[in-house]
Amino acid sequence: MGRTSTARERLIDATGELMQSRGYSNLGVAEICAKAEVKKGSFYHFFESKQALTVEAVNAYWNAERRCWTTELAATGPALDRLKGLLDTMAQLQRRMKETSGTVDGCLLGNLALELATQEPAVQTRLEEIFDEQIALVAATLNDAADEGTVPRERATAATARAVVAHLEGLVMFAKLKNDPTVLDDLWPHTLLLLGAAG
Repeated sequence: MGRTSTARERLIDATGELMQSRGYSNLGVAEICAKAEVKKGSFYHFFESKQALTVEAVNAYWNAERRCWTTELAATGPALDRLKGLLDTMAQLQRRMKETSGTVDGCLLGNLALELATQEPAVQTRLEEIFDEQIALVAATLNDAADEGTVPRERATAATARAVVAHLEGLVMFAKLKNDPTVLDDLWPHTLLLLGAAG
């Protein structure tokens, strides 16, 4: 976190970093403030609650990740190559995390979705919206692949796109559980099976 960032930005950055590895419930405001180098009293000047800060941390995480999703899926070339580029990039993020920190921390969105499935409704709602956006992005790419004849038309649906996103998130979760990013080596071959596509 750079010294030039504002206290609010530092709180958001610190929350994203800490929650990715530690989760929501095990993290207190005091620890977030210490990581952000912001006085605890200033926290409530910017955010009414930890839940409100978490929503902003989720937004910041997705804003950065969305650039990757849209860049990969809007690239030139066949639709399946674009989808593979996205999934390869997502897997590489986990490999890089393991190399730099020694642990696979997984996806902040997936981690929080599992932890907060029945609590913190504002966070839950925002996570649902983001996953719906991811599904729509993949569905549009599958539609392109069907137009190109590389995916059967009946597989180019939102349901299949949801299965692709779930497959990605599930393997990232297993990579985190095992602390082993090689779990993600099967991501693309099994995505092709889901799509009924030729490798």
